[in-house]
Amino acid sequence: MTDKYVYAFAEGNKDLKDLLGGKGANLAEMTNLGLPVPPGFTITTEACRAYLRDGKTPASLDAEISAHLAALEQAMAKKLGDPEDPLLVSVRSGAKFSMPGMMETVLNVGLTDASVPGLARQSGNIRFAWDSYRRLIQMFGKTVCDVPGEAFEQALDAAKRVKGAHADVDLDADDLQALVDAYKQIFKQHTGRDFPQEPREQMELAIRAVFESWNAERAILYRRQERIPGDLGTAVNVVAMVFGNLGDDSGTGVAFTRDPATGEQGVYGDYLPNAQGEDVVAGIRNTIPLQDLEGLDPTSFTELMRIMSVLEGHYKDLCDIEFTIERGKLWMLQTRVGKRTAAAAFIIAGQLVDEGVIDPDEALRRVTGAQLMQLMFPTFAKTDTQPLAKGIAASPGAAVGKAVFDSARAAERAATGDKVILVRRETNPDDLPGMIAAAGILTSRGGKTSHAAVVARGMGRTCVCGAEALDVTDDSFKVGTTTVREGDVISIDGTTGKVYLGEIPVEPSPVVQYFEGDAAHSVPARSGVSREDGGLNASGDTAQSPLVRAVDRALRHADEMRRLAVWTNADNAADAGRARRFGAQGIGLCRTEHMFLGDRRELVEALILASTSDEQEQALAALLPLQRADFAEILQAMNGLPVTVRLIDPPLHEFLPSLEELAVKDAQGRLGSREKELLAAVRRTHEENPMLGLRGVRLGLVIPGLFAMQVRAIAEAARQVKQAGGDPRPEVMVPLVGAVQELEAVRTQALDVIRDVDPGVPVPIGTMIEVPRAALTAGEIAGSAEFFSFGTNDLTQMGWGFSRDDVESAFFGRYLELGIFGVSPFETLDADGIGRLVRIAVEEGRAARPDLQIGVCGEHGGDPDSVHFFDSAGLDYVSCSPFRVPVARLEAGRAALEVGGSDTR
Repeated sequence: MTDKYVYAFAEGNKDLKDLLGGKGANLAEMTNLGLPVPPGFTITTEACRAYLRDGKTPASLDAEISAHLAALEQAMAKKLGDPEDPLLVSVRSGAKFSMPGMMETVLNVGLTDASVPGLARQSGNIRFAWDSYRRLIQMFGKTVCDVPGEAFEQALDAAKRVKGAHADVDLDADDLQALVDAYKQIFKQHTGRDFPQEPREQMELAIRAVFESWNAERAILYRRQERIPGDLGTAVNVVAMVFGNLGDDSGTGVAFTRDPATGEQGVYGDYLPNAQGEDVVAGIRNTIPLQDLEGLDPTSFTELMRIMSVLEGHYKDLCDIEFTIERGKLWMLQTRVGKRTAAAAFIIAGQLVDEGVIDPDEALRRVTGAQLMQLMFPTFAKTDTQPLAKGIAASPGAAVGKAVFDSARAAERAATGDKVILVRRETNPDDLPGMIAAAGILTSRGGKTSHAAVVARGMGRTCVCGAEALDVTDDSFKVGTTTVREGDVISIDGTTGKVYLGEIPVEPSPVVQYFEGDAAHSVPARSGVSREDGGLNASGDTAQSPLVRAVDRALRHADEMRRLAVWTNADNAADAGRARRFGAQGIGLCRTEHMFLGDRRELVEALILASTSDEQEQALAALLPLQRADFAEILQAMNGLPVTVRLIDPPLHEFLPSLEELAVKDAQGRLGSREKELLAAVRRTHEENPMLGLRGVRLGLVIPGLFAMQVRAIAEAARQVKQAGGDPRPEVMVPLVGAVQELEAVRTQALDVIRDVDPGVPVPIGTMIEVPRAALTAGEIAGSAEFFSFGTNDLTQMGWGFSRDDVESAFFGRYLELGIFGVSPFETLDADGIGRLVRIAVEEGRAARPDLQIGVCGEHGGDPDSVHFFDSAGLDYVSCSPFRVPVARLEAGRAALEVGGSDTR
């Protein structure tokens, strides 16, 4: 059976995004709903993959296109290339996921020197005909043949200067005909050939260009940013043209069924009369608000409102709509589930539940931990500073950085550590690298549906658009008498649209204030989370905001649904308290080495320098009360919840001065007697690769009494808290175990100490699985361990055979470029490799000890994708930094719904 590579719109539906791409699937869906969609057809992603694989289109594709083109000609009663009444089509890319890095649309394909007069006669508008032709040459030249877009823009600007025109609509037919001649010369100059006059050749070249754009640099960059698989390919949509540039009774627009920035219900969008295609988002002229269309064309406006209601009801979500009005006739060109800000995502999900459109489970699927993290970043504090300008609040957030006016420069400066704000008149897909690198985006043109706004919202970047007071040039902008040049610091507020000169102070986000202390939003008891009262502002306004209510609602449902518990990594009482307010159900990692720094470093030095058992015991005795006090504070802060204390892990040299520093002073003859002892100790403990050296359990076995002192401090602290009426629940974790014999030796010592102290509470003893051998012998180790906790940072380093500190800056960037890594394995767990070790250890550990408690305490515990993996692997809990606890709670709830869930990208 021959593969089918082309589908008419009526043959598809919204569930065929893998095959037809998002755009094609939704055009098909609207067609089947009976909405006014221009006829057309979709070339599948399979054809694209075949083209990219073989370097040529599939053998049967040309015939399929011909058959569907003939059907399109019949439906439109026009023929492609007919000089009397030409059929014109648009060629549009359309991958499964919306990708700003893909090829831009080419409109008016099929128009030639011979058919321009025919188009003029049929439309009764000669200006329109020449305007359509100049647009085709410009779009085709730039997107299909890589002619620099600036060359066309310069020619257009020159034509407007000669005419004294402010905008392109002020150019008449003669001006546009002359511009067409100029564009043809530009095309030939850059391509070495005349603009193609065969309509079918135009279409075929455009189709191939769409296929090739899948591997364009900016498309690859966007896929990497959004973690979109590189093997999906893109579909191509060929659609009969409808024209918004026929005069004032025509136009083009973009609409949203709800505000994509705030989630508020209402009429949101932009409209541009006498315009075509990307004009409405390109910033060539300032648009008018969508609601103003009611006064210009009430019939089309009413019909648009009806269709928007139909689409939102059908998709059960915020819809992003593109439309054209041709002489009073409304046409739908695209719809999709619209991108939205993180705040809008939570608010809209809650609204739709209240409206009975979706259930709470579906609402939870529609928000993500990454979005929640965005909402936890600071916002600008109230300030008396007068704004330099004000634009449209396109994507919320507070961004401070150095103004940069070029995309490449923004990427360069960001790579050196600068925070930058990308400032442009308007952005286009070529600006994507700079937009990704920037902390915020500021434009002088465009609205909420402009390229800058849509892309910024999708990436979670702060954005202010349409700040008309800015006179932006290639290297600066002016507002009145104030000039801002590259490197000058500016602040932009994506919530208010205000632009400030200099740095504006920030304050915690309302969501963080909610986590920090609104007792009215305590977490349900079923989740096992307890929270303490905290310091929300006295007015309670934060608790009443729609955003905070929406976040609270989503987290409550996540807590009800999730199987995974969420613990935290905390080394002191302050962090423990914050984590508990954020919803942590225990401490999965308390790193004791952090307790030996600062003023206590000298006590550790004394332990290392001890030459007799008496000196060792004295050093340990001095450390014991300090450790006991530390543990008592943490156990009190987490009263009633488990606290897993990892015994000291790093190599000893980390507690000593650097070898280089001491060696230099020695060479200069400036070492005192104690420093000479330290130098000898540093040389004695120096290791070529300390990550694989004397650390963890090895350290505890080599230095007598070290682990015993720590266990004693834990047990005595537990006894102290218990006697004070508390409910301490300590656990002892032995690090870096690779063989069960290591654990057995430490366990024997620890149990002797615990029995001697008699804390009055059980003290489980377990181990950290961070050595590949431990994962592979987990069945043996489980015989002596009451719990496992995966240390996925070290497990990743040892599994891959590289040191994180050395390799991230050395070659990770290149590995990401080459596609060897889709994302850093330290950011998201390598499920295929390291994840397999985790699964083996879980399976064999539980086979040996069915009641074995298993968690993870690396930072992967707060990564959304990794949380889903750990849930599927059967872990009991994830542990992460306090700030990421809410993210892990949300994602654990979403993970529980994954079976039968929907893709939320």
